[in-house]
Amino acid sequence: MNATTTEAAAMARALELALRGPRHGVNPQVGCVLLSPAGEVIAEGWHRGAGTAHAEVDALSKLADPALARGATAVVTLEPCNHQGRTGPCSVALIEAGVARVVYAVADPGERSHGGGERMRAAGLEVEQGLGAEAVEEAIRPWLTAVRLHRPFVTVKWASSLDGRAAAADGTSQWITGWAARADVHRRRADADAIVVGTGTVLADDPALTARDDAPTADGGGGLLPHQPAPVVIGTRPVPAGARVHGHPQPLRVFATHDLAAVLDELYADEVRSVFVEGGPTVASAFLAAGLADEVLVYLAPTLLGGPRSALTELGVGTIDEQRRLRITDLTRLGDDIGIVARTGRRAVPKE
Repeated sequence: MNATTTEAAAMARALELALRGPRHGVNPQVGCVLLSPAGEVIAEGWHRGAGTAHAEVDALSKLADPALARGATAVVTLEPCNHQGRTGPCSVALIEAGVARVVYAVADPGERSHGGGERMRAAGLEVEQGLGAEAVEEAIRPWLTAVRLHRPFVTVKWASSLDGRAAAADGTSQWITGWAARADVHRRRADADAIVVGTGTVLADDPALTARDDAPTADGGGGLLPHQPAPVVIGTRPVPAGARVHGHPQPLRVFATHDLAAVLDELYADEVRSVFVEGGPTVASAFLAAGLADEVLVYLAPTLLGGPRSALTELGVGTIDEQRRLRITDLTRLGDDIGIVARTGRRAVPKE
């Protein structure tokens, strides 16, 4: 990797810009910084969601004079795309603008969109890959994982007592955690493309499956957040006609199956790139047992419940040597509760 300290600083800035874009949606978060031949920042841009200008084009559009792009360096978090979608190829936009050098962190894993680096090299641009790759990989991990595996990134969430119970012996579970933890759940729901539960959860709890700007309360919680995850119900039992989920702002999707891989395949084909699983012990355990969970999100409350209502059921672990070892990547105090994010240590590789 042949990059200057100025370009390294520009990549850090490009990542900051990228994270201004939405985490949900079919497109990744991408940021771009344009540098003059002297190393001065002449424009910045980022992607604001599907159908809007990509980061490179956004940056080019902000130049005080289009001629300033000639001889410039584009520092981009993701390889400039190489296909015609809702917008044109960013690789072509940079070539036509007269940019001389492009530095990007991570290669685009998309089947149709990759190859921008090769296209720009063939046009005579100097192209470097890898600057800031680790930070960018971490920042857009859900999208990269989804595209590499050809299925949505799956977060499995539950809340439990210190002794691992998700409900009291009679099945009641509202509320194990406090306000701060529940507010965090809603924020994370709003970052996802879809929220998944089983029919058992619909029948037992009658959830709305919305993302709200307040923690849920007895009367349903605060107002709706701007982005709402699409509600998905999995299971063979029918969803009652009067279930609250029918009032969700997004159309309800019901999959009368227990084939989770098939459900994820269909959701991915419909441009769902991230799934938030809140379906109770049965559904959570099914995703984990099938090896389809990329991340576990646990809210741990300082309370004891005892009884049979554990947060997980059968995972196929018959002996301690078969335990599902995870790696904790985040530990946050949320009022009296603790939020834990854990994942496997494996990085997604492209699906054959």
